[in-house]
Amino acid sequence: MKRIVLFLLTNLAVMLVLSVVTSLLGVNKFLTANGLNVGMLFVFAAVIGFGGAFISLLMSKTMAKWSTGAQVITHPSTSTEVWLVDSVARLSKKAGLPMPEVAIYEGEPNAFATGASKNSSLVAVSTGLLQSMSREEAEAVLAHEVAHIANGDMVTLTLIQGVVNTFVVFLSRVVGYVVDSFLRRNDEESSGPGIGYMVTSIVCEIVFGVLASIIVAWFSRQREFRADAGAASLMGTPVPMQNALRRLGNLHTEPLPQNMAASGIAGGSSMMALFASHPPLEERIAALGGR
Repeated sequence: MKRIVLFLLTNLAVMLVLSVVTSLLGVNKFLTANGLNVGMLFVFAAVIGFGGAFISLLMSKTMAKWSTGAQVITHPSTSTEVWLVDSVARLSKKAGLPMPEVAIYEGEPNAFATGASKNSSLVAVSTGLLQSMSREEAEAVLAHEVAHIANGDMVTLTLIQGVVNTFVVFLSRVVGYVVDSFLRRNDEESSGPGIGYMVTSIVCEIVFGVLASIIVAWFSRQREFRADAGAASLMGTPVPMQNALRRLGNLHTEPLPQNMAASGIAGGSSMMALFASHPPLEERIAALGGR
């Protein structure tokens, strides 16, 4: 869960920064010089929207390490580290992937995978998970994370986020233009967008961005089912993944940092199901054929 929430918040922050910078550079005046130029606005929105998403993707692994304090294992020094690296290597080879970086971080039971591409990925697992699960259950969790990489979930998520961002930026500028035009309807001497345009656009960008996260959250829930199925395939049986999910249901799983929430094996509870990055554990077990 941690990886996705981190990605979403980073994306929103980058998009807002890009929007403010372009406004200061006078792009908004160009778009509204002779009325709202819808065609140019859509191109502008796509550049900002996809730019924010892909910058967030490129930053994802670094941000994940920073937010969790994950330490990459370069030279395994304990039997647990040797087992962890060997397991990820074996599962990655079976999935047809290059070896990802493997890391451990201090925390309650959880794990995540992230990275800009299949050739630059990271699998991280918490000390709490390694201590509370059997080797078979922990291996199933690793298989789940490797399946995320094999499915290209981060890149797909980035493309979806880019499309969503584009419409967020586009619609926020349209609303900003309408509000600004209304506020300045009796001001015949002014030209270009006023303060109402900038303020309204930024506020709408934040509000629309939060609402748009419902779409991203829905995709995140679907990818969890696919990663569970991928883990079952890599393990040769769904039983270890089912047992791991049952174990998670009986453990206190510490939510990953909010900017990483959708990346973990355990998503935590949510008061608003529409914004949940992970399906309920019972549904995931049932999807694997469990009861």
